[in-house]
Amino acid sequence: MTNGKIFYAVTAKFSDEGIAQEYIGWLESGHVKAVKRAGAISGDIVVIDRNESDDAIRVETLYVFGSRAEFKSYDKGPEARKLRADGMQRFGDRGVTFERRTGEVI
Repeated sequence: MTNGKIFYAVTAKFSDEGIAQEYIGWLESGHVKAVKRAGAISGDIVVIDRNESDDAIRVETLYVFGSRAEFKSYDKGPEARKLRADGMQRFGDRGVTFERRTGEVI
């Protein structure tokens, strides 16, 4: 049984601590709030624990949307395109990789 909410995660992977801290600052200074204004119910920033086999720094931003339709509206809308473009302009050519995942909250 599901509640209809959609989980949306963006994971950024870094090899440089300074760039990771800059990214976290960017998220905290307005990016997460902008995604929430555009439709997310919540938004949290998580620094993933490092493991021994891969010393990369991972920062995951976790959002919840009220429904799949609300997420799709955000995802296809102009605000999402603008926010992604801003992130790519700031970090895309600095060795940062991004992964996006979605799923249904149970």
